[in-house]
Amino acid sequence: MAKGSGKSSLRSNTETKRDNEVLIPIRVILADSQAIYRVGIAKILSAEPDLRVVAQAETLGQAFAALTQSTADVMLFEAALSPTPVEAVVEVLKRAPNLLMVVLVDSPREQETVDYLRRGVRGVVLRSIAPELLVRCVRKVFQGETWIDTRGINWVIKAFRNQSAQLRSADPRHRLSEKELLIIAGVTQGLRNKDIAVEIGTTEQVVKNYLRKIYDKLRINDRLELALYTVHEKLLESGRKPEAAMEATVGAPAQEPN
Repeated sequence: MAKGSGKSSLRSNTETKRDNEVLIPIRVILADSQAIYRVGIAKILSAEPDLRVVAQAETLGQAFAALTQSTADVMLFEAALSPTPVEAVVEVLKRAPNLLMVVLVDSPREQETVDYLRRGVRGVVLRSIAPELLVRCVRKVFQGETWIDTRGINWVIKAFRNQSAQLRSADPRHRLSEKELLIIAGVTQGLRNKDIAVEIGTTEQVVKNYLRKIYDKLRINDRLELALYTVHEKLLESGRKPEAAMEATVGAPAQEPN
């Protein structure tokens, strides 16, 4: 009898403990330029017992400030908050490495979608996403999953196949344009982006965009790796001399990389 009562008491205490457990919600920062959109999404998320909006931002600066003022698990980030959203995402994740980012877009584009995922974004969704799907997206991302639609998956697979094909190329120079080689030459000479831009007749932002493409093509992470890779692979030791090509491009109009 006593033995049975002990089991009953233990079971009762366990059930009481479970009943008294406090639900820790997923903390969300909502960064979007339109107040009416933020209000609507905040109401949707706040209606869920396991979700809580801890901060809102209508500019990129406010989004950065929210990272220091609030502890969050997930950020819903409108791509239009920055003219260069991929770089903005990189900066956000640099400031909050453990943050899980979901980018909200009006119209998804192939290259940007791939770039977002390469840089650590955990989801890319339409701003017009159905409320119940957005709630599910936040939960899935928090659980460690990636949220993209079928088209996005196909884009990622395509990018992976293209990258694999490029890496099979015998000569890495075949994967680089002449202007990319010019920028690599500038980096190996220790020039800053601003100085390289002046040399080749473009803008500092365009140089940054090219560097991002170069890093992706060569599967490296920064300028130091690029310089070491250039020396090891002898990228600048054959073909047209970078100096001659640089002379030919001075004064050319600035263009974004394709």
